[in-house]
Amino acid sequence: MNAPSVAISVSTAISSGRGELVNVRQRSLLMAKWRVLWVVAGFLLIAVTAILRLAFLGLFANAPTQQDMASALLPPRGDIVDRNGVPLARAFPAYSLWYNPAALGEGGPPLVRKPAEVAAALAAVFPDLDAQALARRLAEGRPGYLRRRILPEDANRIHQLGEPALEFPRETERFYPQGSMAAHVLGFVGADGHGHIGMEQVYDQRLTDPAQRGAPAMLSIDARVQGALEDELMKGMLESNAIGAAGIILDVDTGEVLALASLPAFNPNLIDRAGEGHIFNRVTNQVYELGSTFKPISIAAAIDAGVVTDMSRRYQSNRPLQIGGFSIRDSHSFGASLNIPEALVHSSNIVTAQVADELGGQRLNATMRALGMDQRPQIELPARGMPLWPKGNWSRITTMTVSFGHGIAVTPLHLASAYAALVNGGIWRPATLQKVAPGQAVPGRRVFKASTSARMRQLLRMIVDVGTGRNADAPGFRVGGKTGSAEKPGVGGYRRSSLVATFAAAFPMDRPRYVVIAMLDEPQGTAATSGQRTAAWNTAPVVGRVVPRIGPLLGIMPDANHDVDISDIAPLVARGDGE
Repeated sequence: MNAPSVAISVSTAISSGRGELVNVRQRSLLMAKWRVLWVVAGFLLIAVTAILRLAFLGLFANAPTQQDMASALLPPRGDIVDRNGVPLARAFPAYSLWYNPAALGEGGPPLVRKPAEVAAALAAVFPDLDAQALARRLAEGRPGYLRRRILPEDANRIHQLGEPALEFPRETERFYPQGSMAAHVLGFVGADGHGHIGMEQVYDQRLTDPAQRGAPAMLSIDARVQGALEDELMKGMLESNAIGAAGIILDVDTGEVLALASLPAFNPNLIDRAGEGHIFNRVTNQVYELGSTFKPISIAAAIDAGVVTDMSRRYQSNRPLQIGGFSIRDSHSFGASLNIPEALVHSSNIVTAQVADELGGQRLNATMRALGMDQRPQIELPARGMPLWPKGNWSRITTMTVSFGHGIAVTPLHLASAYAALVNGGIWRPATLQKVAPGQAVPGRRVFKASTSARMRQLLRMIVDVGTGRNADAPGFRVGGKTGSAEKPGVGGYRRSSLVATFAAAFPMDRPRYVVIAMLDEPQGTAATSGQRTAAWNTAPVVGRVVPRIGPLLGIMPDANHDVDISDIAPLVARGDGE
């Protein structure tokens, strides 16, 4: 091959190689572009999938998830607080003591040490435990709770025993930071996780509802007022050796219960055998013949009906009334005759019975019905006693005895609501344990005329000023009220040795705000009560001590410059020394 031919071949080869190289580069670039496109497409697909997933979760799963998260942050049972937000019941995590005899393996001994030794060690930690009964329980090898709530330090002491069968599950417990205070209002939460007997039972669904349990349930109770009432009632019980006591403080305009106490109380944190015997509520569930506290109600009914129009009219009072084989008499003679103010100041059965006889059974019956005396008391608590109500048309003797609080038995709550109507202008309202918003009083019904209520405020104030209620007087607080000392019924008649002593009061009488009821069950004559068992000597002083304690807490300060004007009836009354 000659030189020109070789040159041409080389040139052609070079040109061909360059073309192939260009093609390779083009293919590589194209491939790279496709790879980029595939990667971008993959990312787009992933992004679209993620966006769709998020949208799905947002539309269909987001709300329940938020609710579950919020629910997890809430206590399993809502709090109960007083009207000022003070906690009365709340849930908290705690340790329990559980007996697991299978901890050492099936077929093995339930305990490392002897049951009696373990029981004795546990009784040293919890002195209220019965060591012998516990030893028998451990020997049986039956699993279960030995203690529902124990402190961490107690768990540490038990852990040092080295018994694998004693376990400490962590559980949510109900805690009552005020101890036994307001126990009959609150009730307790049982092992079943549900509320029992008090507002725990009433609010059971609300306190466990995830939509509501985040907000505490607020009661009308004022913890400060509740504590003062319980303290003074307990003092009255101890001074008179009474077997029990009951008390209530009620807002006369709204029906709100500021305090409700039944003694002896129980500790809702630990319901033991003694506590089980004290669960019964004397304020709302037990009915009593409340004696002379009914006299102002009967006199008010007579004034309202126009039967009593002249406060100076006199009624014979030195001879027992003989009606159908029954005899109505007073504790002692108050003179030949008494007018209405004197009859209340001296607490005369004879005069009150004569007024009721003129009023008639039908009208007295209607007044008592209007005050709810024939029905269970109206309040949220589940334990509400049925009154012992005289059936049929009331005879003369029934009308007379009911007028001074015998032959009819009601709860102290019935009496509190009736006295609220006596002094607030004549409106009866049901009681409530729920806080009422300002200006939104519980609806009521008119029972007495406003003029009758005004007259009763005078008469009740006079009873405390110069009558049987003098020991309830609290200087500057203008207390008015009435004593009542009634024999308890028993087999074959009334038991003269067993009394129910009650004082029903309201303050301040120039502008009544609160009713205060104090009752002692079977008080005894002691040195502290000057040997007397009647309400004038034991429950009236309780009210006289309670009012100065709670008045300033409720915005009522002592004021010696204001009082009810009793100038028109004061000259009619001599000082009294009845019940």
